[in-house]
Amino acid sequence: MTTETQSAPVAERGKKTELVGKVTSAKMEKTIVVEVQRLVQHPKYRRVVRISKKFYAHDEKREAKQGDTVTIVSARPLSRLKRWRLKEVLTRKASAK
Repeated sequence: MTTETQSAPVAERGKKTELVGKVTSAKMEKTIVVEVQRLVQHPKYRRVVRISKKFYAHDEKREAKQGDTVTIVSARPLSRLKRWRLKEVLTRKASAK
């Protein structure tokens, strides 16, 4: 009797949510604060308003600085507030000389 092991196809765990925002604080150890802005129509006045929200993201290599534009992806809970990881730094802030 031979036993054959079949490798089951790897199921995707779901799509990770990606957000693009600006780093407002990079003072903590391996943590950045990213402000993400989005446009939403006001329910009563039907005017488009800009809503901003802050997200705490994990930055393992400490590569993001304040003022940079970054992409963050959803992750498992890393601490009480951190549920996001830094994916990449899109643009760097121009340093003043």
